[in-house]
Amino acid sequence: MPDLFDKFQPLIDQYEGLMASGLRDPFHLQMDEILSPTRAVVNGREIILVGTYNYMGMTFDPDVIEAGQKALAEFGAGTTGSRVLNGTFQGHAECEAALRDFYDMEHAMVFSTGYQANLGLMSAIAGRGDYIVLDADSHASIYDGCAMGNADIVRFKHNDVADLEKRLKRIPDGAGVLVVLEGVYSMVGDIAPLKEMVAVAKAAGAMIAVDEAHAMGFFGEHGRGVFEQAGVEDDVDFVVGTFSKSVGTVGGFIVSNHPKFEVLRFVARPYVYTASLPPAVVACSAASIRKLKYAHNKRAHLWEASRHLHKSLREAGFTLGTETAESAIIAVKMPDQETSAKMWTALIEEGVYVNMVPPQATPGLHLLRCSLCADHTSAQVEEIIARFKRAAATAGLPLKA
Repeated sequence: MPDLFDKFQPLIDQYEGLMASGLRDPFHLQMDEILSPTRAVVNGREIILVGTYNYMGMTFDPDVIEAGQKALAEFGAGTTGSRVLNGTFQGHAECEAALRDFYDMEHAMVFSTGYQANLGLMSAIAGRGDYIVLDADSHASIYDGCAMGNADIVRFKHNDVADLEKRLKRIPDGAGVLVVLEGVYSMVGDIAPLKEMVAVAKAAGAMIAVDEAHAMGFFGEHGRGVFEQAGVEDDVDFVVGTFSKSVGTVGGFIVSNHPKFEVLRFVARPYVYTASLPPAVVACSAASIRKLKYAHNKRAHLWEASRHLHKSLREAGFTLGTETAESAIIAVKMPDQETSAKMWTALIEEGVYVNMVPPQATPGLHLLRCSLCADHTSAQVEEIIARFKRAAATAGLPLKA
């Protein structure tokens, strides 16, 4: 009888090969101490964090920390129950109220993770005979939510408006349709042409969900996301997001104006059958969300820093995932997995942490993914650029002239 782990052997061999070469392990790095949203201690050395998704630097905000400490003292460490049983405390209701205000929507539903928010919506909203139409580069949580449900799944080419329109025209008349888009795609940091895609989806009579996990906080006038910036707020049926990026905590949510939205609390299994977030987490999240609405200066600084880092790395000869800085994610392309690991190790030695993207996440692409924070100073950004150049020389990475 075969070992059920045999199917993973190629991945095991690849990982062991990298480790045998004497390189650092990019997937088990331990942060010994977190000094700030942009600095940490690893193996006794201070490093600059350039890969945490802490876009707005809210993890150390004094008001956020104070709210969490107060809730911990007053409500305890956990809820020990699902939201539909004993797991809805005052803080959960306040967190959903903060979301409704932030997005100016009628309904908000908080999940224990962002992954579960997508899992819950995709698996519950479309059933047998319905269709979910999604971008080929959609996040794993979207695909997994689709796999949990009984709807037919149709993929269209990444960010291709014409292909979306073509796929929608092939769906049988009378079928229920949900089009799933993302504001910012997390692998290379490119944004969706939401204005055009939403128009095509609405013309086809489809409902629309937009995942704004990597856009909440710094896209749009109020930081609501790409859908706000694109001016399609009134045409989007669901917005899905996470607390683990700009909000700086953990958790997920869906907001909507649909009059029947509240029924999802009874049919979304990842909501019904999961323990709710601890009181301290929802208190921190609510405090953070309230501040993000007015974080105009932070948004402006993050955009300035992201554009400067993108421009400087490109001018230094690095190959990037996007032509311009479309978001706070700057993906640096590597020629192969070995070079990627060498460059990642060289950056750690230089005191810079970035994400080395696992090969299964981006088939055919080898990426070192940077994500900036609104708390990165101009001096830190200049240091990141200088250390990237030195790391490339150490790793033997050829740069474009």
